[in-house]
Order: sequence, then C-alpha cells, then structure tokens
Amino acid sequence: MSLDLARTHLARFGLDDRIIVTDASSATVDLAAAALGVEPARIAKTLSFRGPEPGTAILVVLAGDARTHNAAFKAAFGVKARMLGGDEVEQLTGHAPGGVCPFGNPPAATVYLDESLRRFETVFPACGTATSAVELTPEELAEVTGHHGWVAVGQVPQPAPEA
Repeated sequence: MSLDLARTHLARFGLDDRIIVTDASSATVDLAAAALGVEPARIAKTLSFRGPEPGTAILVVLAGDARTHNAAFKAAFGVKARMLGGDEVEQLTGHAPGGVCPFGNPPAATVYLDESLRRFETVFPACGTATSAVELTPEELAEVTGHHGWVAVGQVPQPAPEA
C-alpha cells in the first residue's frame, strides 16, 4: 500500500517509472546501499520527528552518512529533535518503519530537505517499503516532495586528516 502511495505521488511528476524494487531489504542505509550498489552516503534517508503540535511530524531527508545535529534541529524547528515512536510512524507519515519516504505523506507530515544531499548528483530515497527506492537529483527531490525548505540539521563526518 505504501509503495502504491509513493508510485501515485511520483506519477504526477512522470517519475514513477524510475522506482526500483529490490529483492533485498533496503530498510537501513547500509542495506539500501548494498541492494542498490551505491555508496551509503547517497541513500536519502527520511527521518521522522515529532512536530511542534500534537499529531504532527517533521520529516527530514538527509544523506545516508549524515547524523542529526540536535542544536541545529532545535534552531531550525524550535523543538527538540525527538524521533516518532514506532507506533506513531505509519499513522503520521503514511509509511511503515523501514519504508518512510517523502512521497504520499498525510498533511500532518511536513517535509524538509537537508543540505547534506546537495553534495551528490543523484540520491536514492525510499518509496514506501523496505525494498523500494527511486533515483532522483536533489532538484527533482525538491520538486516532487513539495518540501518546506532546505535546512542544515545534518552533520556529515569529516575525513580523518592524513598523517
């Protein structure tokens, strides 16, 4: 059902034919990267946080190697970064854990894109299930999500200095 929501959403932009369904699970960044044959950083993970009002969610799409920077999150959204509980995820995002994506979400879910995604020519967000994804440029992702803005709440690991 979630894949159908994502497919219907992407069809409005003529992009549903780009959906990739794998035999292997893509429920985590590492699993998705292995299933799709790409580096983990290019997986566009959608993290679901409690919104400022009861019954709302903030969805932040970050690069696979980015971690949420709590102070930046609070500065951007005015609330502490608190992930949704497992029992709330599907109700507030429209998708079950492992397949949360920025497509076909209910009105209570607000989507934001993290600057960490702009490093890549294309990224791979999930499409509603733990075995689906779609390859999009960051610009296409911005267009199809109807996002509420680019934010800088992700912290990307810095390479170790060479000795």
